[in-house]
Amino acid sequence: MADHYALVAHAIAYLRANAARQPGLDEVAAAVHLSPTHLQRVFSEWAGISPKRFLQHLTKAALLQRLADTRDNLELADAVGLSSGSRVHDLVVSCEAMTPGELRSGAAGLAITCGFAASPFGAVLTAWTARGVCHFAFCTGPAAAMLDELRGRWPLACLSRDDAAAQTLLQRIFPATPEPGRVHLLLRGTNFQIKVWEALIGIAPGSVLSYRQLAGRIGAPRAQRAVGSALAANHIGLLIPCHRIIREGGEVGSYRWGSERKLALLAWEAARRP
Repeated sequence: MADHYALVAHAIAYLRANAARQPGLDEVAAAVHLSPTHLQRVFSEWAGISPKRFLQHLTKAALLQRLADTRDNLELADAVGLSSGSRVHDLVVSCEAMTPGELRSGAAGLAITCGFAASPFGAVLTAWTARGVCHFAFCTGPAAAMLDELRGRWPLACLSRDDAAAQTLLQRIFPATPEPGRVHLLLRGTNFQIKVWEALIGIAPGSVLSYRQLAGRIGAPRAQRAVGSALAANHIGLLIPCHRIIREGGEVGSYRWGSERKLALLAWEAARRP
């Protein structure tokens, strides 16, 4: 699956660069050095749908429609007294914030286990404590640099490495057969950041919000810039789904772990939406 993602990311990059021409399957296959039949199989195995259908999920028009659908669904949920967090997800994500005392101490002595593992969207460095996952980063550079960044965020913690345990954790997050699961997060941030991250967790897979919509959901409609800063400060990718926030006009926007990966996440989730 990780190898398939590399090919999908390459195809997405080509499509973004040539979107005005809407290249067909043969052209995209040639660009990624595969036969059309092979590309069709890779896409279908990875995304669960055909390349043509998957690529439709990447368009600006599709993202705009999903923005409108999400707005309507949220308004309906509010009208009947439900929140998006009440929906049944395959993976239930819950969280708790570090205490003020833990933050003041710099998490001194906190035992953190970390490891590299494969995911359908490439390799991941994840880290966790006895209370939950505290770091989830798609690998965008050398392993040593990724570990240095993690150590820099938790300089006083006791860090140990266990790649096998990391792979077991990712198998819970990406089970081979869809099944209900639970993951707990340990959050480290300001009160405002945590409020934004909790709102993100409430967005259903396959849905998207604009920065303005997200600011409205947390009761701070004028705080779009601060919301953007909170998204940029998120170091728990996927599980705190900042990839589900796009620009008002339907542009995908930036993403810490690459805009191609953000598009792949959005299209992959949309393809699995009931």
